[in-house]
Parts: sequence; structure tokens; C-alpha cells
Amino acid sequence: MYSKDLGNLAEILYQRGHLKPSFRGQYTYYQVRDCEAFKRDLITIDESFRDLQQLLSLYEKGNDISRAEMASYNGNSKIRSKRTFNGFMINSYTPIYALLNHKEYNVMPTEGTFTFVYDWQNFSIPESVVIIGIENPENYEKIRLQKKIFERAVEKVTGDKNTPVLFVSRYPQENSSSDLRKWLMSIPNRYIHYGDFDLKGIDIFHTEFYKYLGDRSTFLIPDNIEQLIAKGIGERYNSQYKYRGIKSPLEDVQSLIDLINKYKRCYDQEGLEL
Repeated sequence: MYSKDLGNLAEILYQRGHLKPSFRGQYTYYQVRDCEAFKRDLITIDESFRDLQQLLSLYEKGNDISRAEMASYNGNSKIRSKRTFNGFMINSYTPIYALLNHKEYNVMPTEGTFTFVYDWQNFSIPESVVIIGIENPENYEKIRLQKKIFERAVEKVTGDKNTPVLFVSRYPQENSSSDLRKWLMSIPNRYIHYGDFDLKGIDIFHTEFYKYLGDRSTFLIPDNIEQLIAKGIGERYNSQYKYRGIKSPLEDVQSLIDLINKYKRCYDQEGLEL
């Protein structure tokens, strides 16, 4: 298995919520939240991960593993990610009256649960509902604790902080999952993207959402963003050198880019005070 494949796997596991970040000074550390859930989900990513001990043995051998040797461990010389579900997750802290297969459906998951919509082609919501897409699983779990942040973001878009909001999250959350974007393209609702405050996060917003949704999509930017960026992570900024020339047609997003380049720091959305 090549180092690039391992990097992609780590990104998938982070996006699925298995790796919990913690902040110590300018550094970010990650730990596995639940080892058993972590092992189970490896199998859903690829059947060849069924025997975790064999997988770890492959890792220890480094980058010089032959295809034949890899096949001897897992019976498959083509280790690749594969999607297990179509669709995306939805959540709300106020009732959303929707239609699913032309039947009325009340979106109001019990706290501690999400709803997964797999038949997204036949799912619709009132045009007045604002959709907020959350990239990070940890923040998606805590929408009720961040209600004031979302009310302020919605007020900027609609003028009314009490506008109903539907929260969505891609699954799997790597960029290859396009079901959410296709659904957003099929409806007229406003979309607010809630990602990390770094250059890569802005690039994801531009290429995965704004490119297709245009001016009915915006990027969630807190009022105190400059203070947050000023105490952010310098290491993250240094690692994202390939995005430093990024520009945005949106004035507020370009201002965010300028702040990131000014302080040479980035800020994770998990760091926002709840």
C-alpha cells in the first residue's frame, strides 16, 4: 500500500468522525474515539480490511509491498475505497415539514440521532428552509450547542434568525460523495457551507459547492473570525502552500482568505466556542 493510499484512508477516517482532534498550542493531535467502531468501519471502507492485524502487518512493511504479496494477505490485489451507501445525513433542531416519495415527512430527529436519506431524488423541503452543510462530524453532532452561531449565519442570509434550518452532511464525507451536491442543484434553497477556516476548506467550498450553486451558496464566517485566525494553527497554513493563490468572487470569503494569508494561520471549526 502506497503512502498516498494511507493518506487518503486517514482523511476518510477523520471525515467519518473516528479521529478526534485536540489542540495543544499550535499543534493538532488526533486520537481514535472508539476502537471497535473504528475496526468495524474499516471493513465498510474495504472488505480487505476485515482482518485488522493483517492490515497492520502490511503497514509495518512500508511502501515496497508487491501486488502479489498484498493479494496473499487479503485475496485482492486492488485495495480501493468503495461506497457503502448512497445519500446523505439530515438533522434539525426545529421541525421541518418535507416530502419523501410524495408523502409528508416530518424531519425532527431525536437528539443523539441523525436521519439518513438514501432516496434523495424523491426528497424535497420548503423553499424557505435554509440548508447548512457541515463538513466535520464532531460539529454535526453538536448543532444544538451551536445554535447561536447558526442563527447569526442565517440572519445574514435571510434577515431573520428564526428561519428554519436543515442541517446536512455528506456520507462518506470525502469529496467523491456527490449525492448531496446533486440534490442541492435540484432545489432552489439557500445553502450555507460550514467548513474549516483554512485555504483547503475554502477550496472545497469553491469547487464542490459554489461552482454549482452560484450566489445562493455562502460560507459560514463568524463575526470574530480575525481573533480566531490570529490564534490559529501555523502548521496547517504551512502545509497548504498549494492553495495560497486561491481567490474568491465572494467579498467576505476573499476577506477570510486575506486574513489567513496575513496571519499565516488557520482555524478548525471544532475550535469554535459552543
